[in-house]
Amino acid sequence: MKRKLPKFTHGYVDQYGKAKFFLRRAGHKKVRLPGLPWSPEFMAAREAALKGEWDRPETRIERTTAGSVNAAIVSYYQCTAFKDGLAESSQKMRRAILEKFRAEHGDKRIALMHRKALQTILDRKSPAAASNWRKALRGLITHAMSVDMLATDPLVGIERVPVQSKEHHPWNMEECALFEAHHAIGTRARLAYELLLQAGHARSDVIRMGRQHIRDGVLSLSRQKTGVAFDVPVMPMLQQAISAMPPSNHLTFLITAQGKPFTAAGFGNYFRDVCNEAGLPKRCTSHGLRAAAATRAADRGATTTQLKAWFGWKRDSEAERYTRHADRKKAAAAMGRLMTETNKSATESGSAEILVSQNDT
Repeated sequence: MKRKLPKFTHGYVDQYGKAKFFLRRAGHKKVRLPGLPWSPEFMAAREAALKGEWDRPETRIERTTAGSVNAAIVSYYQCTAFKDGLAESSQKMRRAILEKFRAEHGDKRIALMHRKALQTILDRKSPAAASNWRKALRGLITHAMSVDMLATDPLVGIERVPVQSKEHHPWNMEECALFEAHHAIGTRARLAYELLLQAGHARSDVIRMGRQHIRDGVLSLSRQKTGVAFDVPVMPMLQQAISAMPPSNHLTFLITAQGKPFTAAGFGNYFRDVCNEAGLPKRCTSHGLRAAAATRAADRGATTTQLKAWFGWKRDSEAERYTRHADRKKAAAAMGRLMTETNKSATESGSAEILVSQNDT
């Protein structure tokens, strides 16, 4: 259920996909509010505005105690590492975590932050949540140390619990055939499918792809999440799906029924619906097509370097996840051939012994 905005609060999403919120009351000047609705930063600014104490969008650091966790968090939000070094999705996740941390510890001196306290906080969370909290705190602590708000790193020596990540199911040939049979070339659903499978990129990148990104048969873009550039040839099936769509002046291949670009979440919901229409199981997701593309490439002998270039990965480990699986399949197939030869040799040897025995008789 969608949570209501606080009273007198109005918001909208601008052309860049960024949410903006304002306090609007009759007879008063509209006031821009920082942060997200119901967050401590947002509610403090709202209360100040209602009391007439918020005349301009001052920075939070002006209203916090120097050297406090509050001041460190606001300073971190304003630094280049946070604003320019993190993807928008990562910024939102870290803000959500740091706002919770601020609500409980904002008035404390950050210089007194110590390992035992952080270990206690992380121990109360699931391994996955603890990993996300650790990442958010790592950014804050690194920044605090860089501006001399913190002398030592309290995260050093923190015990880490391994996170058992669940891999996305790579679509198999039967599942792909089922989708293709239901959604023909020339439909928006089929174009979305071919972009995901043939280009092999995440939904946050697929929704930004357009004709202006293709030159001389190569689609060039940078990943929204990491900024890593990729240049992939437009495969014949993808080109067929693009060419089959009606002419359009939109800057993205994929648009909503209202003629607007998709958001990542909106596209995820849309693609789930078209998968349901094709009778596909829940395990078949948009990211599963990216996994299918990587799996097929690795099975056909693609190297770690080639996979990183095509899929826009930074680390070898991201590509090696697929090359390892491919190597295991090849090793098992080779072992199968060895076992077949072994059984054949054993059978021939046994037949020879029987023949010798009969001749002796």
